[in-house]
Amino acid sequence: MQVAGMASNRGRNLLNVADRAPGGADLAVVVSDEPDAPVLEAAAERGIPAESVVPREDEDRRAHERRLIDVLGDYDLDLVCLDGYMRILSDTFLDRAPTTLNVHPSLLPAFPGDDAWGDAIDAGVKVTGATVHVVVDATNDQGEIVEDRIDCGPAVTQEPVPVFEGDDRATLKERVLHEAEFRAYPRAIRLFAAGRVDVDSEDESVTLTSDDVAGGEGDGLRARRITTGDRAAALRYGENPHQDAALYADYAVAEPNVVDAPQLNEGAKALSYNNYNDADAALDLVKEFDAPAAAVIKHTNPAGAAVADTLADAYADALATDAQSAFGGVVALNRRCDRATAAQIVESYKEIVVAPDYTGDALDVLTGKEDLRVLAVGHGAGGPPGNGGDAKGFGEPTARYTEKDLVGGRLVQERDDQDPDMADCEVVTEREPTAAQLETMRFAWRTIKHVKSNAIVFATGTETVGVGMGQVSRVDAVRLAALKAEEHAEGKSAEGAVMASDAFFPFPDGVEYAAEAGVEAVVQPGGSQNDDAVIAAADEHDMAMVLTGSRCFRHD
Repeated sequence: MQVAGMASNRGRNLLNVADRAPGGADLAVVVSDEPDAPVLEAAAERGIPAESVVPREDEDRRAHERRLIDVLGDYDLDLVCLDGYMRILSDTFLDRAPTTLNVHPSLLPAFPGDDAWGDAIDAGVKVTGATVHVVVDATNDQGEIVEDRIDCGPAVTQEPVPVFEGDDRATLKERVLHEAEFRAYPRAIRLFAAGRVDVDSEDESVTLTSDDVAGGEGDGLRARRITTGDRAAALRYGENPHQDAALYADYAVAEPNVVDAPQLNEGAKALSYNNYNDADAALDLVKEFDAPAAAVIKHTNPAGAAVADTLADAYADALATDAQSAFGGVVALNRRCDRATAAQIVESYKEIVVAPDYTGDALDVLTGKEDLRVLAVGHGAGGPPGNGGDAKGFGEPTARYTEKDLVGGRLVQERDDQDPDMADCEVVTEREPTAAQLETMRFAWRTIKHVKSNAIVFATGTETVGVGMGQVSRVDAVRLAALKAEEHAEGKSAEGAVMASDAFFPFPDGVEYAAEAGVEAVVQPGGSQNDDAVIAAADEHDMAMVLTGSRCFRHD
């Protein structure tokens, strides 16, 4: 894709295009109607041919445009991009040049003209932005400018930006340039480079082809995303005291969440950046289960998790996995918290409790503990205790995707909602797992999805025994889970336990070490080149092994 740029001044959008080469586009030449335009020197510094075609005193519009066409004729061009080119172009140029685009600093048709920033501020709008549009002839047969035709060509793409209280023309102009124009113009060029734009000059219309990018129609991972969020809270600091931080809310999310959960103990300090992160991770884990479930989270990893007949038993089993690591952690429950559960929670130091709702006497117990933050995330949780919470858990998640900001972009993926039926998975060992072991495998698999990789979970029944998380070696994760089961678990043991691994074992050593710890059954994805050796090690130690065929990494 060969692009000609035309600008009268600095041409910052053109230089951004030259530096980024969107879609592999090459800025082949820069032309200005001003002999001393800064863009010419900046282009030359980048090795880009730079030419000036200055209007002559006795030259009309069409004659000047014919000289422009002669200059551009020396280049094999696919697209012309204007950037602050302060001359109106007629059909003399537009009919002979490739498709010509312009970027305008507003969301057209709002605020056309040469002071879109000031017009947006005067109008009191909360959102403005930039529009990349096809340039159309804005002159009549006599070559005179037709004002109503300026900035009215069909739009290729737009990019919004907020207008903040206190903005003036200068601050808004810079924000529109960097946050709207610098995004929209490269995007438009990428669309042309990919052959996804059909311009009908007669109808003055633009048609874009499908924007599906993965998995086919309806997958939701579209070629363009627009997100917005309102600042819900200014936080004391970020992950560390030297980092500023804020919480932004998406009020369209219907699923129970910690962002808009009321804090029921008045006077306790507000949640911090890390508190929100841990509370979200804890809540996400207990959403996996319909039966009464509890999890204790530390640094977004489970110190323990369990499912039981009662919420109090589930919490006791979760805590007993690693009460030492649970100190200062976050507790999440998937049922209305009752007094029996609350009484156990306050026996040791916790930062936060998250539950659908709380009975009145449970709330009395919890709010009596200074600075224990109590969050209610169930429907109706903002009302009197006992009015909210789903007796059968949280129901199906509504947020389909998870995302992570990167420097320069954002990763978006489908939520990991896998819940394989262990009875349908492949048994690869001579020993068959029992029905009880299959049930434990399913519990461990749903739990390990919430453990940082490399991850190992030891479990018995429907409770964790030892958790090995965040290791760069899988065998080290096994060793850590075994150590936790042996030294930190209270009333538990790895003897007879099930081991879950979030990815395949590259070597037999992980299985061998688990066997030494007393593990009798393993669930893992399989798929290693050494699967045969890993399975042989399981057989040698009389262990049952089930392959799910699907891994469940969690790297965030």
